[in-house]
Amino acid sequence: MNKKKIINDPVYGFITIPSALVYDLISHPYFQRLRYIKQLGMTHLVYPGAIHTRFHHAIGAMHLMSLALEVLRNKGHYISPEEEEAATIAILLHDIGHGPFSHALEHTLVNGISHEDISMLMMDKLNEEFNGRLTAAINVFKGNYHRGFFCQLISGQLDLDRMDYLNRDSFFTGVSEGVISFDRIIKMFNVVDDNLVIEEKGIYSIEKFLIARRLMYWQVYLHKTVIAAEQLLVKILERAKELASAGEVLFATPALQHFLQNDITEHNFFEGENHLLQFSKLDDQDIYAAIKVWESHSDAILSKLCKMLNSRNLYKVEISNTEPSAARIEHLAVQTALALNLEEDDVAYFVFTDTIRNRAYNAGISNINILMKNNDLVDIAKASDLSNLESLDKTVKKHILCYTRDI
Repeated sequence: MNKKKIINDPVYGFITIPSALVYDLISHPYFQRLRYIKQLGMTHLVYPGAIHTRFHHAIGAMHLMSLALEVLRNKGHYISPEEEEAATIAILLHDIGHGPFSHALEHTLVNGISHEDISMLMMDKLNEEFNGRLTAAINVFKGNYHRGFFCQLISGQLDLDRMDYLNRDSFFTGVSEGVISFDRIIKMFNVVDDNLVIEEKGIYSIEKFLIARRLMYWQVYLHKTVIAAEQLLVKILERAKELASAGEVLFATPALQHFLQNDITEHNFFEGENHLLQFSKLDDQDIYAAIKVWESHSDAILSKLCKMLNSRNLYKVEISNTEPSAARIEHLAVQTALALNLEEDDVAYFVFTDTIRNRAYNAGISNINILMKNNDLVDIAKASDLSNLESLDKTVKKHILCYTRDI
């Protein structure tokens, strides 16, 4: 069977599947599940075009890896066929452990277990299935490979993951501020002492990349209506989990039922194989199907929350630089309890606070180094003549107040 297929991608055009092993990994149920998990969760409620999937994103990131390795080879850096395949597989599988609506899920059903850890577990399982042929890819994914630039292409301040999702998310949302010169940036890649650097000619493209990332966070990922929808989903899953823990049997697919009825923590998730087996069957469709049915549930709170999401009657969200006052929160809580006839303990489903953070560049984790014409390496924040670029290295923290529109 010919496994060297091509995929027609709306962002990059034709993408080639480079090897039989990569084809087999894409065909695996673990990876095919990503077709049914949206890349941007609830963002389609604000930007209707944002229904692209994590499958799209992983294939796109793999394509960018092939472009990057070709550029580095052309600049005289030796990359063996084994290294190329390892880097290709590592970027292809970097998001394989994402669940549906990852952040909502991580806060409720799989108590604080990060998708990176689940990705690692899935890659280990795949490595067993494929007789150890993913060992090199796993080392690259973990950041253990001796040639650091491979690891930086997977996970760094300028990795191919970010490059694809910014490009793809701006394409599907229609938010032009996120458009980046990905091809120009990749053409400016180079390697010094086994570390990824950017040639000086690419400095303006990097500036635009960092600013685009900041703008996409405020306009898309942390848009207040997206926050409202995601917080509502968190509260729905919290309520469903609370009812299931009290012995209530809710409608759910077997995979979702597993996570509703069991208290799964970071400690016990990795102990047996059954948790991963059920997780690997969980996608957006499990969650949506349950929410449609729960809208008619006898529990007034679960029913109300599901109706709010299904009718897009979301929380009202206020975002500010300072914490909302206790008096204002108390006033909203009292009004909401009266309006919805709630017990005091249940008001927290409808009035609550949280925080959001945005940091476009984190020089402390891994710098973006600019290779100057005199061969000096200078951090982008110092090399740039944009006065606001250093401010991107600061975490912006904002407070949010969520409450229902019924009051």
